[in-house]
Amino acid sequence: MMAFRARRPHRLAVALAGLLATPICLLGQPASAAPADPLADAFSGAASAYEVPRDLLVALAYSETHLDGHGGKPSASGGYGVMHLVTNPTNHTLEQAAALTAKPVATLKSNSAANIAGGAAVLRAQADKLGLSAAGRKDLGKWYTAVAKYGGATSPGSARLYADTVYDLLGEGIRAVTPSGETVSVKAQAVEPDRGEYADAPDLNAPRLAASADYPSAQWVAASTSNYRVASRNASTIDRIIIHVMQGSYAGTISWFQNPSAKVSAHYLVRSSDGDITQMVRDKDVAYHATVYNDRAIGIEHEGYISDASWFTDAMYRSSAALTRYVADKYGIPKDRTHIIGHVQVPGTDHTDPGPNWNWTKYMQYVTGSTSGNPYTPEQVCGSGYSVIDSAALGSSGTVYLLYNTDTGYNCVATIKSTSLGTASAASAYLEVQGSTRITDSGNFAYYAGPVRASAADKCVKWGGKAGTSTYDSAFEHCG
Repeated sequence: MMAFRARRPHRLAVALAGLLATPICLLGQPASAAPADPLADAFSGAASAYEVPRDLLVALAYSETHLDGHGGKPSASGGYGVMHLVTNPTNHTLEQAAALTAKPVATLKSNSAANIAGGAAVLRAQADKLGLSAAGRKDLGKWYTAVAKYGGATSPGSARLYADTVYDLLGEGIRAVTPSGETVSVKAQAVEPDRGEYADAPDLNAPRLAASADYPSAQWVAASTSNYRVASRNASTIDRIIIHVMQGSYAGTISWFQNPSAKVSAHYLVRSSDGDITQMVRDKDVAYHATVYNDRAIGIEHEGYISDASWFTDAMYRSSAALTRYVADKYGIPKDRTHIIGHVQVPGTDHTDPGPNWNWTKYMQYVTGSTSGNPYTPEQVCGSGYSVIDSAALGSSGTVYLLYNTDTGYNCVATIKSTSLGTASAASAYLEVQGSTRITDSGNFAYYAGPVRASAADKCVKWGGKAGTSTYDSAFEHCG
């Protein structure tokens, strides 16, 4: 058997993170002033305590979360922390970790060191259950089956994809900068995986193992029939494409959509590292991804978390844009921001994806093949510290955005034009804090109207704007 080699391009996020990771030492600086590495130390400590290979532990965590605990907030499938300890109807690694480590569930959710120890304990428990000996535990390849089971996949193919992702990372090496600024590294190494019971499982990385019937470049892995509705949609009923972010990993989300208890799905999923695409619901059928827009929309999920820009690689943008362009042409959907929207723009939703780190300008340029989009983003117009919390399309003429600055408690509204760029044309933006006078910026503008800012902490706001002949006016909302 040949040594395991990475089959996919090197992860851009890992390489870029490495460029930023070199520490600076000042001559004569006391040794005690050196930056601490609490996450790196936590991996080493947990690996030693539970006799789990340290590099394997880091690779598993990176594949799940890019070493970001996300402030104790759960993933879409109920996973917490750097090690993605899960609590959902069919997977309870969070509770298992609590029992194995005697640490409270709340601590495992929010404390990264505790979470890493919990993940190591669960992984070791899987190895013990499989009968992995002390000698076997020293061989990285022998841990493959334990890793596959750690992911909680509901099918052998998904379990293999999960473990292959971890072992690909071992083959490529990791050099990542954590949200706190420390560096965690794994040297590239050739590992021969012992796939055990998964040796004959479907390889979801194999080219066209099961080709998608709707998009030739995608592979087909069916979602659970509990997670979508069979229908007969066509060009007369499909008129939207909705961009989502998984709040989780590619392999994990494929597994979650196969889980009957999920009650959610999307038509397509796009991987961060190389833009690989899997279709899980036929275009004609209704995926459960966008509430009131389910019947009319195609949903595209993207690997990663909205708070972490490292997931949004150029490979992902280009691959997803090619899919969106294909779907738009197939069903006669206009390639504009009225018909290609984020989950956040679905009426009545409480979701915020794809979030402020998603580059709509780049994405739409790839979709349309144009490089003449608006050069300004709402974040640039409103200024440092502001993030988009809501938006509304103004026909094909532009989009009005509501932003918030958590440091100052200020809202900001900006209308970004999509047509007549560089030419002064009518546009406006307004913000009204409940109990205060409405503030409006209105006139003829080349690229945008606004910014309109006001202090609105713990207060409801009305907001809106106009571009071309289209107007948007909100009710009082976002109350605190």
